[in-house]
Amino acid sequence: MDKKVITVTQLNNFIKDYLENIPILRQVSVKGEISNITLHRTGHIYMTLKDETSLLKAVMFRTDAEKLSFVPKNGDKVIAAGRVSVYPRDGVYQLYVNSLEQDGIGSLYVAFEKLKAKLASEGLFDPARKRRLPALPLSAGIVTAPTGAAIRDMINIAGRRFPGCELVLYPSLVQGAGAPANIIKGINYFNENKRVELIIIGRGGGSAEDLWAFNDEELARVIYKSEIPIVSAVGHETDFTIADFVADLRAPTPSAAIEMALPDSTELSRKFGNAGTRISSLLIRRLEGEKKLLSLLASSSFIKTPEKLYQDKTVDMLKLSQRLDSAAAGVIGERKKELLRLSSLAGSLNPLGVLKRGYSVAYDKNGAILTSAGAISDGEEFRLRLSDGCIDALKIGEA
Repeated sequence: MDKKVITVTQLNNFIKDYLENIPILRQVSVKGEISNITLHRTGHIYMTLKDETSLLKAVMFRTDAEKLSFVPKNGDKVIAAGRVSVYPRDGVYQLYVNSLEQDGIGSLYVAFEKLKAKLASEGLFDPARKRRLPALPLSAGIVTAPTGAAIRDMINIAGRRFPGCELVLYPSLVQGAGAPANIIKGINYFNENKRVELIIIGRGGGSAEDLWAFNDEELARVIYKSEIPIVSAVGHETDFTIADFVADLRAPTPSAAIEMALPDSTELSRKFGNAGTRISSLLIRRLEGEKKLLSLLASSSFIKTPEKLYQDKTVDMLKLSQRLDSAAAGVIGERKKELLRLSSLAGSLNPLGVLKRGYSVAYDKNGAILTSAGAISDGEEFRLRLSDGCIDALKIGEA
């Protein structure tokens, strides 16, 4: 019995033609949630439409994408209209979308935004609390799946970039219901034993559902409380999770996390070499300067004949002593003249000096100075104060 043998291409083209000739599949509207979207640089849009149990690949070419009134993103609920066909090269059937309408917001996206707003209001994303990574880490903990491209890439890059850093893997689930608890255990493990200087958590790319473990609220709070700086490296560059926002540093991919966390040993060697060269140059210049100064001092007359320095200083001291004596004599003379002037002034103001010139002062019996003859009565006693003593007297009226 002869069997007709066809090529893969022939089969794919047959299925393509068959699907395109089914009337209902020539223009069908499909309701679903966008996931794993890529806005290609060519203008085409690649995405996956999903519901609770199934996925459907879809593509929208630039000519149709340019007509959109919104920018589609992961989590959007949409109604996509177009034709179903097969891409022969890959043997994959997909929806070729010619129109796209919004149909509400996906439940995952709503949950994500709600948790994001809650944690942001509590300060878990505050840039001021984020810590800088160690400049030269000698150990780094990695919490991720023990198999897969992500861990292999990180190990290879670390070995090439900074082989002096010890990598410690904590194997963990990174997808599914048990993943958040596993990742939390890994972070707590490294915080308890203080074995590493930084922690990297992450996984490779995937759909929003695949990355959902990194949107767990408890995991976010454990990252926030970690005493060791944490780098979050989840998915691809366009993927963002709650872990990215709360971590001390967000890396676009696991490979980039190693690039950002570890220094380049080749670059370090170059910098140390340049620094060593600059230090040597500075030391040589300093040494040459000191040699010149030493040579200058050695040729100085003060070094050759130190007694001359002593003699010169002795002469200087004698001159200063003479100037000091002269200045002191001048000051003393001026002070003496001032003292004589003040003494003469004081003598002229001394009331006893007036009495020596033949004057006297009269006091009544109470000791008050008499300034008028009428201050006492006839026959009343009073006292006269002379320069060398006192005389008691009696007032006698006119005869």
